[in-house]
Amino acid sequence: MLILPSGNRVYSGAAVELTRAELEIFGAAVLDGRISGVETATVGGVPYVTFGVDGGLSERDAALLGNLSSAYALFEFAGDLLRPVPLARLDRYDDDLVTILKYPGKTNEQFTKLLLNVTLLASAWAGELLTRRFRVLDPLCGRGTTVNQAMMYGFDAAGLDRDAKDFEAYQAFLTTWLKRKRIKHRVLESGPVRRERKVVGRRLRLEVAASREAHKAGDVQAVDVVSADTTRAGEFFRPASVDLVVADAPYGVQHGSRTADVLARDPLALLGAAVPGWARLLRPGGALGISWNTNVAGREAAARHLTDAGLVVLDEGPWRGLAHPVDQAIVRDVLVARKPG
Repeated sequence: MLILPSGNRVYSGAAVELTRAELEIFGAAVLDGRISGVETATVGGVPYVTFGVDGGLSERDAALLGNLSSAYALFEFAGDLLRPVPLARLDRYDDDLVTILKYPGKTNEQFTKLLLNVTLLASAWAGELLTRRFRVLDPLCGRGTTVNQAMMYGFDAAGLDRDAKDFEAYQAFLTTWLKRKRIKHRVLESGPVRRERKVVGRRLRLEVAASREAHKAGDVQAVDVVSADTTRAGEFFRPASVDLVVADAPYGVQHGSRTADVLARDPLALLGAAVPGWARLLRPGGALGISWNTNVAGREAAARHLTDAGLVVLDEGPWRGLAHPVDQAIVRDVLVARKPG
């Protein structure tokens, strides 16, 4: 497998090892454990990830592996030659939906896709990756990188963020992008949310169809983004209504994490306050995936917040292989847990 080039030099350096871990997770979750011998190799001076597939690679296998976050091209060894294997991706929209936005602190879109993938693969519905319309919530959505990736996959996407400027920037981007691309959509709600005559947040709700044919068939995706504190997620989303919760926690370096009106540099305070509410939104069998800076919070301490909320942390084998540097001050890791049931 040839690795997708990344504009982020540091992430490019980690991409091969991250792909190895992600591939092993794919193999165990949706390829019946038939992936073996995952290694790295240099072919013609270019790094590849190599692996074997017991029984050969079926059309479904290739369709699944086409969604690996760093998959650029897949080849089959034919003697000393490489034969291309067609990859079918889930992507419903042009990739500028996830690449066009550039701003300080944006999460690398390849990592966003990896985080969404491994969270999905931990759920009870991993085998339905190609057919199920998952409902994804990013409770720390910023300017919508995860929301957009969920849209790319054809999923229903929801987000929550307390920063009003980020909400406004995302609303302006998405509505402009949909109009410019002439994508069929309908605004269901746009503006302040009031409870007992008080404004408690702002909300953008849309229905989006990937094509005219999809729109005619009623094949529409829901997009629902709220500007409010993440600890109040239960006020805007029903319990047990979400398949996946995916969050990239603030790193506590350039910016802090917020709980109520307190700015804290330690993301553990945020997880302690928010994870119980996030877990209540998950359906039984759903999964939660978070990434954070291990330089300001240890893995075991972060995992305790997930187990205290009744989730089962996946913490062996390739699930331990997703840590990687972001810059000199940040080493990012990933924790994934499933809700029993």
